[in-house]
Amino acid sequence: MAALCGYLTHKTGGSSQIFPLPRKRCNSRVVRERLSESLSAFRAVFGNPNLRRVELAWAGSETGKWMYVVAVAVFAYRAGGASAVGLVALIRVFPAAVIAPFAAVLTDRFRRERVMLFADVTRAVALVCAALVVGFSLPSGLVYALAGLVTILSTTFRPAQSALLPAISRSPEELTAANVVMSTIAAVGSFAGPALGGVLLATTSVEAVFSVTAATFALSALQVARIRADAPPARKAEQDVERKLAKEAFAGFSTILAEPKLRLLTGLYCAQTVVAGALGVLIVVASIKLLHLGTSGVGYLNSAFGIGGLVGAALTVALVARQKLASDFAIGTLLWGLPLILIGIFPSSAAALILIGFIGIGDTLVEVAAPTLLQRAVPDEVLGRVFGAVESLIIGAMGIGAIIAPPLVTWIGTRGALIATGCLLPALGLLFWHRLGAIDAAFALPVRQLELLREIAIFAPLPQAQIERVARELVPVHANAGETIVREGESGDRFYIVVDGTVEVSVGGEQVRTLGPGDHFGEIALLRDVPRTATVAAAGDVDLYALDRDEFLASVTGHASSAEAADAVVSQRLAAARTGLAVE
Repeated sequence: MAALCGYLTHKTGGSSQIFPLPRKRCNSRVVRERLSESLSAFRAVFGNPNLRRVELAWAGSETGKWMYVVAVAVFAYRAGGASAVGLVALIRVFPAAVIAPFAAVLTDRFRRERVMLFADVTRAVALVCAALVVGFSLPSGLVYALAGLVTILSTTFRPAQSALLPAISRSPEELTAANVVMSTIAAVGSFAGPALGGVLLATTSVEAVFSVTAATFALSALQVARIRADAPPARKAEQDVERKLAKEAFAGFSTILAEPKLRLLTGLYCAQTVVAGALGVLIVVASIKLLHLGTSGVGYLNSAFGIGGLVGAALTVALVARQKLASDFAIGTLLWGLPLILIGIFPSSAAALILIGFIGIGDTLVEVAAPTLLQRAVPDEVLGRVFGAVESLIIGAMGIGAIIAPPLVTWIGTRGALIATGCLLPALGLLFWHRLGAIDAAFALPVRQLELLREIAIFAPLPQAQIERVARELVPVHANAGETIVREGESGDRFYIVVDGTVEVSVGGEQVRTLGPGDHFGEIALLRDVPRTATVAAAGDVDLYALDRDEFLASVTGHASSAEAADAVVSQRLAAARTGLAVE
């Protein structure tokens, strides 16, 4: 609980300032307060209509995906035996890894909710067609082709959804909570979907399961169709020149490679996925050869993983308010590795079930922290393609893990393979622990700046991710008593917010108004591209935040509701200017 106490870092512009908060004892009252904040964020997720619809759409998509996986595998086995099942698995994995970056281009070119809607509707149609192919005993290759199409469309859905969340979340805690809910739904879907598919297969037919799956995608589409998000800002590069598809597709990879923090985060995320791929093999081998649980033990161990994921989601509730995402990510990687080491050293069926549950907890921490950090760190214009690149990398990493696990078992035995695989993530976590801590410091919320921006009508409509980026661009400015901050008739290059102290506004040498903490000035010259309409000077020592012209215009004019609010403010102040009450 000690991690719940400490300091809050505010990053302003290119510098970082540490404002110490009053030290609090880490007692039960503090914990209750943090837990209350976290629960409030979760309530806000379901109180936010757009987030609620996204989560319900995700539930339909995940349930349908797993039902389809079970049905197509059974169909393939009946049609061509084990080799056909392997072929279907290859069709499901290979296109996803290769096509994900290219499919994600759609996410940044078009409205993200429309990309999700297209994916849902097309998947539903594809599965109806698959049901008809099976029902009319048409060539099985058509089902395999449709399975590949559904995989491609599923690869498009998730990056679009992940990139949409920051735009419809109203606070950092709400965004994190939304990702926790997504992770929980994925955990439930991973065993509820196959279970439902298995029951339907036992009582009906493959074509019936395809039809029901199509219905789940249709229900998901209905939820997506009701999402009402602001139009994304215009993409400057797309307005200037049409870029080649390959360059656009690899923009996600180049963005990751250009930023050290993103490289570290993505690299560790992929390392965790390598272990996840190996675990799929090691669970089977350990259950049969080491723990003597037999084939049924594979199901028990996978269920323990799923239950651990649900427990992890419950524990994550308490972590939402503290916003130490990189630290949570590091803890998650440790929980992925240490249990495997312990199973290898002390093989026990009862202990293994508990330890695999801890891996499920670690998986939830990783699957919440990594996407949330990406959503907060990556510019909106390439966010979809970054998620597409990450999707491609983690699918490939999972395949690598599945490939290397069998040789490890052959060379060093089951216990040795468990220990060797388990050592990877703790070693990497300890090696990069301080760098992950630096990520937490870099992305600490600029609370004071956010509070000020939320009180300004121009910025209040901005999505949380955008307003957080604006807050980080605010530069502290100090003016001494009598110092002129902006001068009437000069060109404007900054927008200002008063933090402490007061400033006097004069027009034509006559004082017309005094501004105090929370007030702002400088927007007219920027928005209307005219000289300053007033002079603003410090009445006493004054502290302000300044926002450069380019960042101000990109943020305000890029979102319709914010642009409307800005236009209303400017019109009001220009009207006041005619009565001698103007504020530049």
